[in-house]
Amino acid sequence: MPLAPQELEAAALTLPRCDRARLAQRLLESLDEDSEVEQAWAAEVERRLDEHDRGQVQAIPGEEVFAKARARLRG
Repeated sequence: MPLAPQELEAAALTLPRCDRARLAQRLLESLDEDSEVEQAWAAEVERRLDEHDRGQVQAIPGEEVFAKARARLRG
């Protein structure tokens, strides 16, 4: 008989940290139903990193990006 979700959660929380992390990763991966989207994002990340490494694009500090976004939201 399978464990109830609450029982399963309680049992999982007794595991050592590294085992809980591995379990959490496996559970999260099981939620990824669209591997095609994940593959597309991975390819996009690689493309952008390659452009940055070749000097074709320049990185903008996060603080600057968020400051501009906040300014635009304020109007």
